[in-house]
Amino acid sequence: MLSNIGIALVYLVLIFSFLIIYISSVDLKTSSQFIEKNIYKLSLFQITFTVLSFFTLIIGFVNSDFSLINVYENSHTAKPLFYKIAGTWGNHEGSLLLWVNILVIFSYLFLIFNHTHNKKFRLYTLIFQNILILGFLFFLLLNSNPFNSIYPIPLEGLGLNPILQDPALAIHPPLLYVGFVGCSIYFSAAMASLLSGYAGKLFAQSIKTWVKISWCFQTLGIIVGSIWAYYELGWGGFWFWDPVENASLLPWFAITALMHSLIVLEKRNTLYSWVIILCLSTFILSVTGTFLVRSGILNSVHTFASDPTRGIYILSFLSLMIFSALIIFFIKNKKETYNFNLKSRETFILANNWFMVFFLVTVLIGMLYPIFLDVLTNVKISVGPPFFNIVIIPLVVPFMFLMAIGPKFGWVKSQNKIFYKILFLILGAIIINLLIFYFFGKYSFLSNLIFIAAIFLILYSLLDLKKIFNNKKKFELPRIISHLSFGLLVFFIGINHQFSLEEDFNLKVGEIKKTNNYEINFKDMKVKENKNYKAIIGNFKLTDLKNDLAQYLNPEIRIYSNPETLTYEAAIRTKITSDLYLTMSNVSRSDYYNIKFQKKPFMIWIWISALMIALGGFMQLILKKNED
Repeated sequence: MLSNIGIALVYLVLIFSFLIIYISSVDLKTSSQFIEKNIYKLSLFQITFTVLSFFTLIIGFVNSDFSLINVYENSHTAKPLFYKIAGTWGNHEGSLLLWVNILVIFSYLFLIFNHTHNKKFRLYTLIFQNILILGFLFFLLLNSNPFNSIYPIPLEGLGLNPILQDPALAIHPPLLYVGFVGCSIYFSAAMASLLSGYAGKLFAQSIKTWVKISWCFQTLGIIVGSIWAYYELGWGGFWFWDPVENASLLPWFAITALMHSLIVLEKRNTLYSWVIILCLSTFILSVTGTFLVRSGILNSVHTFASDPTRGIYILSFLSLMIFSALIIFFIKNKKETYNFNLKSRETFILANNWFMVFFLVTVLIGMLYPIFLDVLTNVKISVGPPFFNIVIIPLVVPFMFLMAIGPKFGWVKSQNKIFYKILFLILGAIIINLLIFYFFGKYSFLSNLIFIAAIFLILYSLLDLKKIFNNKKKFELPRIISHLSFGLLVFFIGINHQFSLEEDFNLKVGEIKKTNNYEINFKDMKVKENKNYKAIIGNFKLTDLKNDLAQYLNPEIRIYSNPETLTYEAAIRTKITSDLYLTMSNVSRSDYYNIKFQKKPFMIWIWISALMIALGGFMQLILKKNED
């Protein structure tokens, strides 16, 4: 029953997508008010049936309707309701339906909220957006249909991967998809701009809100994924340059560069070609990440099951997108000449863009090089943190200096008086860094530079914040909050990296281990039965020998039966100054357990700083004026 309803709804969406493309094409030639009203009606029907199809799949998961193969393979009657709902998008087929939903939602919202812009531009945008919708609908129907049925109907499902049964990871994909798929609307708008000639300031105004929305949600999605990795994977890290983590980072770099370039296009009516390139690149990179994740090429805990046919389809569709975009760009784009003064704000924004492009290319090479090497030489290697740390981290230093001083320069040209302030704040940053060095101990030359640059950005942003409240220039507030938060993020990550403690050892019940001024007493264990797993809970007394303070931590080993899986849940005690992090895992054929103890300085401030970056973006959406 649900299978037939779901497939029928998807086919209706397909039909309405074709109709929108056809009617919009007719309206381009006739410019009829009657036809335009029909386009609005068709779009309303399209979004209605799309959302209904997704709710149909949710109903299948909530009711454990195992007549649907997708529900059978990714759910179980014993799963809590929250994870049944999350299971809807916790698999390839369901996530692809979510992807189509977001494409359609952005198409409809763009049509509604951009009604004041040029009609030809809007119609071309709608046509290109629906071509994308059709591409993913055909992918869904031909290869990845979430409504395929199974007979005879199984009595029980196979269950959802236990690693995915977590609140953070349940909301992580929708947040990330709004960012990923949100890029599609300004990909379509960029193509429409080239064909309609609707360029310059008006084009920038037409897409800037959509750019900010996608940036905000993608930033938030990356943060939530990092928080999940920290407490769920059991290694105490929030980023490991995992290939799939990198796939989400690539479009983020491009969107960040685009968001800043739009300011120049709107204020100075220049960088149009560069803005178009970034609009096209963001969605192409999003689809590239989708191809790598869903084709089985990348090896990661985040990837979906390997299926070569999926990879071939997405690669073909991606190639067609790139080829079409390049043809339209080179035929329709007009040559621009740039003549920026070295001491102008647009020069600093352009420099910011080149840093972002460098970071993007570095991460892309780190992702693709092992793949090409494997194909060409059959040699398997992995590119991990050492490569990215060596190449990227040194350039974060000048990048943060530019973030601080760039917004202080005026359009076209600035005076020299700002340089005295810069020298004063650099001196202050050096003094603070020396105090950190004195109290915390020795660290590397590069770490010194990173701390100085981060402190400089923080001090500069705090001074700007003070001016905002004095002058009541609220439109500057989002930018200052995001820049201040980025400086804090880099600073606290640096402190965390330099001064974390980590010990790895084996203990059995009743034993005590002393390490780094801490005494770890493995007191006892207990077994607890939960609805969908059994937990072996360790009871550890952790004593700070310096302060003679004791506290208890309870890491878990969880045994899931549907499917049969072991997971290791960290016990984390969060304080303002540090996190105490403890995991245990069983050592085979012995009474010993492997214990990993870590002390992570200022961990909570890393999360706060990261969330404040996203907050700055959301504030830009709320405030009507531009950020300068």
